[in-house]
Amino acid sequence: MALRLKIWGCRGSIATPSSATRKYGGNTSCVEVVLEGETAIVLDAGTGIRPLGLELGRRGIRHVHLFLTHLHLDHLEGLRFFAPLWDPRVTVEIWGPRSPVVSLRDRILRSFSPPLFPLDFRDIPARVTFHDLPAEPCEVAGVTVASDRVLHPGPTLGFRIEHAGSTVAYLPDHEPVLAGLDGVSVDWLSGGALARDADVLLHDAQYGDDEYGTRIGWGHSSVGDAVAYCNAVRAGRLVLFHHEPDHSDEALEELEARARALTAPERPPPILAREGTTIDL
Repeated sequence: MALRLKIWGCRGSIATPSSATRKYGGNTSCVEVVLEGETAIVLDAGTGIRPLGLELGRRGIRHVHLFLTHLHLDHLEGLRFFAPLWDPRVTVEIWGPRSPVVSLRDRILRSFSPPLFPLDFRDIPARVTFHDLPAEPCEVAGVTVASDRVLHPGPTLGFRIEHAGSTVAYLPDHEPVLAGLDGVSVDWLSGGALARDADVLLHDAQYGDDEYGTRIGWGHSSVGDAVAYCNAVRAGRLVLFHHEPDHSDEALEELEARARALTAPERPPPILAREGTTIDL
């Protein structure tokens, strides 16, 4: 089986369904690592996880591994509407960043109680367990998932997915330029160990270069910085991810053109993440 990803949500900050975002999608971050059999790997639980959950139910999935980069709402807000959680036949393992203050379970459970939600977490019929990351890389159905902290407000992870000689790096919320990019060894780059030599890099590219100046420190990258980071870690194809909610489909395509203009002709041209598409390696 080749490594395949499916994008179920690639919008940043808040879901933006509208006629202006129809082409690239308005759901927030959620990516599936497509497997055979009754096991699923899911990256993040933005609003894109709701339609994914319905699809997993149709496939008869009985074991879900959900890897959360962090607990900002745009990466967690779909979890309460994830159909496998409400199926007593399903086991859901939730992996997320460790906090020195509150456990992963207790942080997530805050959103499963009134007044934020009418049902308590104890009402969930699925079998749910929680795992702190980073830890040693774990293997699920022959796919290896490694994690590490990256530059973004609050405990935040990036992921490296490996299978059958192919590698994908997933860094949807990341502002590596804060620690420097020019002339910095890969070993010292934020997320460098995850993204080094990856075949495909899904990376935060929320802002145009002209927008970024008023948003420094918000935890997101400009398109120019995303291209520079991809070059610095020697990754292959760059997939521009975590689209700004104010950006229409036309605005995103302008950013894609900018990213391609900044990319050397011998390198794969960057592409926009698009809801509903698959990436095959």
